[in-house]
Amino acid sequence: MSETTRAPRAERPERPARPEGRPARPGANRPNGQWKVDGTEPLNANEQWKQEDGGLAVRERIETIYAEGGFASIDGTDLHGRFRWWGLYTQRKPGIDGGKTATLEPHELEDEFFMLRVRIDGGQLTTEQLRVIGEISTEFARDTADLTDRQNIQLHWIRVEDVPEIWRRLEGVGLSTTEACGDVPRVILGSPVAGIAADELIDPTPQIFEIQEKYIGDPELANLPRKFKSAITGHPSQDIVHEINDVAFVGVEHPELGIGYDVWVGGGLSTNAHLAVRLGAFVAPERVADVWYGVTAIFRDYGYRRLRNRARLKFLVADWGAEKFRQVLETEYLDAPLPDGPAAPKPLTQGDHVGVHRQHDGRFYIGVTPFVGRISGTTLTRLAELLERVGSGRLRTTPHQKLVLLDIEEQHVEQLVAELDALGLQARPSLFRRGTIACTGIEFCKLAIVETKQTATDAVIALEERLAGIDLPHPISLHVNGCPNSCARIQTADIGLKGQLLPDGDGGQTPGFQVHLGGGLASATREEAGTGRTVRGLKVTADGLADYVETVVRRFLEQRDASVDETFAEWAHRADEEELR
Repeated sequence: MSETTRAPRAERPERPARPEGRPARPGANRPNGQWKVDGTEPLNANEQWKQEDGGLAVRERIETIYAEGGFASIDGTDLHGRFRWWGLYTQRKPGIDGGKTATLEPHELEDEFFMLRVRIDGGQLTTEQLRVIGEISTEFARDTADLTDRQNIQLHWIRVEDVPEIWRRLEGVGLSTTEACGDVPRVILGSPVAGIAADELIDPTPQIFEIQEKYIGDPELANLPRKFKSAITGHPSQDIVHEINDVAFVGVEHPELGIGYDVWVGGGLSTNAHLAVRLGAFVAPERVADVWYGVTAIFRDYGYRRLRNRARLKFLVADWGAEKFRQVLETEYLDAPLPDGPAAPKPLTQGDHVGVHRQHDGRFYIGVTPFVGRISGTTLTRLAELLERVGSGRLRTTPHQKLVLLDIEEQHVEQLVAELDALGLQARPSLFRRGTIACTGIEFCKLAIVETKQTATDAVIALEERLAGIDLPHPISLHVNGCPNSCARIQTADIGLKGQLLPDGDGGQTPGFQVHLGGGLASATREEAGTGRTVRGLKVTADGLADYVETVVRRFLEQRDASVDETFAEWAHRADEEELR
């Protein structure tokens, strides 16, 4: 059934009683809200309203009541809870400084406008879809559009009165906002070069679309303990940040069984980082959807629901370990065990796909970077026109706030690169511009403490000037986050910046960041994922960000061991603390 035709409301399914002989979690004095262990009695207000009336049910009220009555007519629980199931969050009221983020109530922080997240599974878009998003942006969203590091596009300044018309336009071209937010299976990350890269092991598109068609918008999986993030790639660059997803499938060649996937579970960052673990199991392509469902259902049935700050799958995986998780998956949720399988080898190329690359059919794809994902509806519309003019009808978003433009004939490549640059989309950016991402920040986010997008942009421009002519041996990633929640993946960046307010020396406060150094995910320059190092007291003001990055990069270039091609991350983990300040 199509997600746009699926009924928005259904009764919560019956859950099995606690299995005989299955003990509670060791040392637990109170129930954790695990449905298969403790029963389904809700243990907090959030679980209560989800059981009383699920998030999918609110669509009908948005269309028939709230769009007619306006913001003031919206029920509070719908506004701060169920709206998320349809990609809607209230945005931050302008003019409220970061010092008040933790002291004001949600209704005091929020404006009467929404962020609307357009769900783009696998990052796959046609130029027709891109044009519709661009037109919605210019007509309803004050020309805003942000590329996220989850392959979605976010619009701002949306009025509830306009949401039904926006849905009509999106769904008319096969897009939706279904379960773009909320305690549900969020967008499925997919390789941005799925089906077109010359060096691809396997095209994961059929698996992504099978999961999307079967399970997205399905009431059976629409009440999870918290959000649930998925990723699938068949590209050897491992380009879907699999180590920080709840479940991920990475293309691999089994010596006897052929091409399939290595499965990982339990990744997540936020304020308590946990990198995903391998189950050591090989998943044939035809079993991916069943395994995905099994992992998701384990989360539904065994996830910790009592405390929301311990409700992500990573906490269950940390407690169980990979061996027990696989055993439960195979014995309770699959019809047959999974064969053991090998790990994927270290990536040989970068996974952001920036630059000009040949496709398997002889045409080219071009990966371009805007500044920290910030773009506009006008630019999206122009990009659609530009691509169609050179005979291309499709493109991809990426998990790195980039765009990949497909099916470009060789004779059009250089002219297109020049025209893209004029749009602010660089195919040959500096390594700093290429490696910088930033979250939404205080401009729109109610959780943020500091501004991010412009701060990061200003820093990159300054660094491009100051370090012009200096050849970096590898890209250095700079991730800027407006609060501790790590939407911009600060723990897995070469230089990760966590927003906070710092003393200004005059008794007041100024925007700044705590610094994390040397994090990263598996890549061409890194064997395996690891989180960054924090140095006691190492903080930098927003105004001093470019100065700090310039200093630490120059110090790295002076001190690195070139004989072993030492990376910034390797140097940052071995350097004395004083060298990092």
